[in-house]
Amino acid sequence: MTNCGPNKYDVVGSFLRPAKLKEAREAFAAGTLDATALKAVEDECVTDLIAKEKTAGLRFITDGEFRRATWHLDFMWAFDGIGHAATKDGLPFHDEAAKIDDTFLTGKVVLTTEHPFVEHYRFVAQFEDEQTTAKLTIPAPAQFIEQFIMPMNREATEAHYADDVALEDDIVAAYGQFISQLYAAGCRNLQFDDCSWGCLVDPKAEMFFGTDQAGLARIKEQLLRINNRVLDAAPADLRINTHVCRGNFHSTWACEGGYDGVADALLANEHVNAFFLEFDDERSGSFAPLASVPAGKQVVLGLITTKRAELENKQAVIDRIHEAAKYVPLENLCLSPQCGFASCEIGNKLTEEQQWAKVALVREIAEEVWG
Repeated sequence: MTNCGPNKYDVVGSFLRPAKLKEAREAFAAGTLDATALKAVEDECVTDLIAKEKTAGLRFITDGEFRRATWHLDFMWAFDGIGHAATKDGLPFHDEAAKIDDTFLTGKVVLTTEHPFVEHYRFVAQFEDEQTTAKLTIPAPAQFIEQFIMPMNREATEAHYADDVALEDDIVAAYGQFISQLYAAGCRNLQFDDCSWGCLVDPKAEMFFGTDQAGLARIKEQLLRINNRVLDAAPADLRINTHVCRGNFHSTWACEGGYDGVADALLANEHVNAFFLEFDDERSGSFAPLASVPAGKQVVLGLITTKRAELENKQAVIDRIHEAAKYVPLENLCLSPQCGFASCEIGNKLTEEQQWAKVALVREIAEEVWG
């Protein structure tokens, strides 16, 4: 069964890693556990997660990103021309530095073998049934190119590409190869995760990108163009949705700002099937930019936070759904947490029990609103 989705109650994709999995990955990194033994633990933990997803009533099953260190970088590392190394400084988030690997170009971006995420998808797909469909989450093409055009990576990028046009062309080609592999494996539901728009709307955007307002306008055009080039080349029956947020690391955030400045590009003109949008606090701005969403396109409101354990007030969330319905018809709205529970393997600051209570609340509210 292939469900096009999204469902009226949904999740973004990542879940808290169980202690057994964290311990196994640490042992593998230390050289005391081999790859075969690590995969066995991963397989066991993913299988258990999928059972919990089904028990929670989720219509889309994922591997929780259990085989990754981060939501985006592991995907990049599987391409030729991408290098990474342990970071000294990390990325600046609101309350702490995100200690994830520095990732940079070492050559031309090419996909020469089957991407490992294809096998990750196959493992999940074996558990599909009449009620559930496997979904894979990957960074958006815009997120991919953003990694290499920011000031921290400019020197390495310019050593291999004379201009960003050539880099964009290679990334588009590499995504095309990956999507062909994934489609051949049977995937019909793919999600692009994309924090690049959150960086663009932040008051510090000029500093982030090392440019001025005119430069930011060109970058906005570039991000929309690269996403749409990949989306337009994908098979017509491959459902591709996108998730947009402002950073999620150990319950901290990286950016702030409403969607107003990118609504004309992202919301009005990105060729995805549906938007998963972060709206869990004031950093996301108002619902007014939703007026730019084309008629008939679905919006999944990320009104339940994954950053805190406390459960939201049910009526307050329902009221916000109806507020959003002033801009997008209620029948085209859905509900989810604002992001994953563990965009990086460190996870957010809540327990697995609290995580599933959040998922249950999303379902309870959605069933009350939409039946």
